[in-house]
Amino acid sequence: MHTVNIHEAKTHLSRLVEQAARGEPFIIAKAGKPLVKVMALDAPTGGQVRRLGFLIGEICVPDDFDRMGKEEIEQLFGGDA
Repeated sequence: MHTVNIHEAKTHLSRLVEQAARGEPFIIAKAGKPLVKVMALDAPTGGQVRRLGFLIGEICVPDDFDRMGKEEIEQLFGGDA
């Protein structure tokens, strides 16, 4: 994320807003001190980031996943398979 000073933000506001809308947020600073963060309205905040289920449809777990390699594992641990 890059930082721009107020003068630069005023000069290039249209371009900066377009970039933020595309998911490239930026910070506006005054005298080098960060003041505000500009980001797209639909961008998730820290509490909104969804982790569970983020790979839905990307991977497939077989129905027998919990039994895969059962015989080999039992043999490794001295079982009778």
